[in-house]
Amino acid sequence: MQHEVLIRGGIIVDGAGNPWYRGDVAVAGGKISEIKRSLKPVDGRVIDAEDLVVAPGFIDAHSHSDSVTLYYREMESNVMQGVTTVVAGQCGSSPAPVNPDMRDLLQRRLETHLPPEVDLKITWTTFDDYLKEEEKDGLGANVAHLVGHGAIRTAAMGFEARAPTPREIEVMKDLTAEAMEAGAFGLSTGLIYPPGIFAETDEIVELAKVAASYGGVYDTHIRGEGRTLMKAMEEAISVGRTAGLPVQISHHKAASKVVWGKSVDTLAMIERARSEGVDVTVDQYPYRAGATSLATLLPPWAHEGGIERLLERLHDGELRQKMREDIEKGIPGWENFAGELGWESIYISRVKSDENKPLEGMNLAEITKLRGDPDPITSLFEVLSEEEGAAGMILFSMNEDDIKRIMRHSVHMVGTDSGSMSPTGYMSRGKPHPRGYGSYPKILGRYVREMGVLRLEDAVRKMTSMPAQRFGLLDRGLLRPGMCADIVVFNPDTVMDRATYQDPHQFPEGIEYVLVNGKVAVDGGKYSPVLAGRTLRKK
Repeated sequence: MQHEVLIRGGIIVDGAGNPWYRGDVAVAGGKISEIKRSLKPVDGRVIDAEDLVVAPGFIDAHSHSDSVTLYYREMESNVMQGVTTVVAGQCGSSPAPVNPDMRDLLQRRLETHLPPEVDLKITWTTFDDYLKEEEKDGLGANVAHLVGHGAIRTAAMGFEARAPTPREIEVMKDLTAEAMEAGAFGLSTGLIYPPGIFAETDEIVELAKVAASYGGVYDTHIRGEGRTLMKAMEEAISVGRTAGLPVQISHHKAASKVVWGKSVDTLAMIERARSEGVDVTVDQYPYRAGATSLATLLPPWAHEGGIERLLERLHDGELRQKMREDIEKGIPGWENFAGELGWESIYISRVKSDENKPLEGMNLAEITKLRGDPDPITSLFEVLSEEEGAAGMILFSMNEDDIKRIMRHSVHMVGTDSGSMSPTGYMSRGKPHPRGYGSYPKILGRYVREMGVLRLEDAVRKMTSMPAQRFGLLDRGLLRPGMCADIVVFNPDTVMDRATYQDPHQFPEGIEYVLVNGKVAVDGGKYSPVLAGRTLRKK
């Protein structure tokens, strides 16, 4: 076979955890065609990889890029850090299914988050409809989808804070089955977000059983990562045990000072579960801060009925007072970020209005002082009202020792927990979490090269073959002849993240070449919009 691309003289780290070796990698027809110590020159493209690492393209085990693939197909922030495949639809949130009776409502919600330049209409209903929409054009990286429990529950029963009826459970099971038959790789939950926060364990088990019957995984943002961490972990493991499917704990962390060090116990719990036959693994991003919607600071009952009802409650003086009391005193079982972390630890990452742009990058204590509000809770209420709920936040909650301990463990793999972005144009809004630009280079530069937390070969395995195995992407994640030619070539001496919390829209250093399905998408450190990625469907 005539090779189209030849990567010569590289330090091959094959993704399996094996020791590196030197050799050439040839590509033809979107596949790895040959790997040998030395291959003959070809008429096609030759990449000189001397002193560079050649590895499988990184697989993002936790992505929210499905939120933008229909209008920002380049996926630049993913590809530029070496990511060639993302697993999306986590935290219970997926773009489908859609109840036709709720289309207008969901369209209005979508528009509060879209850049002004984007005109995107929800035209799909089923999960298959959505995948077909995504498949109409190319993508910067490959995308494998999970179906979100939140989307399923909303389609079946709206945003009501109650248990589903038997009929509604059957509708939810049917929607789960349709998504799995369409090619979803599993079911996800986001149990701190509405409507997932309203679901009991038995509801989740019923849907997880459906996903299990199709060979899917259960991927969960657990019900709490602070004071309720251990109980939430137990619930996640119980779903896997009862429903009979693998469990993936999203962005595993101990996210409050009161539980710093508890990763010793959570990892021991996972080890016990595995010894009992429950297949549990975790993903993690290498930062002390997390990020989510600012509205998550409000108590669960405030979210019932959706964002419109939430905004109505924010304009009701009595209900505001009730929210204030719940934030100040807490509610049993609720992950009360403000009460646990303090206002100085909570930063505004994104707003929609020009008037509030100066607030991006400031914490709520600083914002209160700037605005002249009487207290941070008032500032929270006012900003959410002014932004119609469409504001993001970054929360500093984690301890470096826990991050390292989780990273070293055999059940750990890497994810960004981020959507796609770009330093230019309408995808450069706000001050989002830097993990969207730097997670993989940060691990390779800081945790491998500088701190020695991981061997290079082990870090690459956690970024490639391990997530491939977990989600069933078995034609990717390894450098082997016949595998898909998703490949990253990086400089082990210079690879490093550059994105910061105050200046996040920065590409990393040291990612020299990236191939997606055999096409060069990063060439000499520069992005090339070949859009060779595609929508992946579970077979």
